[in-house]
Amino acid sequence: MADPGGDLFDSIVLAEDRFRGKGYQEGFTEGSHLGETEGQRYGLANGAKIGSEVSFYKGFAYTWKCLLQNNQDVKSRKRLKVLNSMLEMVHQFPYEDPTYDKLQEDLEKMRAKFKQAMTPASKILERTAELDIDLLCPICILEFVCCKVEGTLH
Repeated sequence: MADPGGDLFDSIVLAEDRFRGKGYQEGFTEGSHLGETEGQRYGLANGAKIGSEVSFYKGFAYTWKCLLQNNQDVKSRKRLKVLNSMLEMVHQFPYEDPTYDKLQEDLEKMRAKFKQAMTPASKILERTAELDIDLLCPICILEFVCCKVEGTLH
C-alpha cells in the first residue's frame, strides 16, 4: 500500500523544482530583454561616437585640402596626398556594417593618418596670417565641399 505521506513529500519536492524552473525561465526572459535593451543603447552611444570621429576626420581633411589645393610646393603636395589618403579611408569606412571585424583596426589607421596630417597642419596654423582666408567661400568653410578659388566641387 502506498504511503500517503510520501506522495505529499514528492509533490513538495517536485513543486520546488517546478517553481525553480519557472523562476529561471522568467528570469532568463527578463534578463534577455534587459540585456538587449542595454546593448542597443550602448551600441547607439558608441556608434554615434565613432560616427562623430569619422565625420570630424572627413571635415578636417576637406578643409585642409581646400586650403592647400592651390599651393604647388612639395610640402603642400605631400600634405594633400596624406589628406586624400585620409579621405579614401573615410569613404571606405563600413558605416552600415555593425559586424565588421576590422572596425577598431580601421579606426586606429584613421587616427594615425590624422596625426600624420595634423603635424603639418599645426605648423600651418602658426602661420595663419599667410593664408588668404578671403579666397574661401562660406560653403567651403561651413560644409567643406567647395572652393571659390577654382570653382570646383570636391
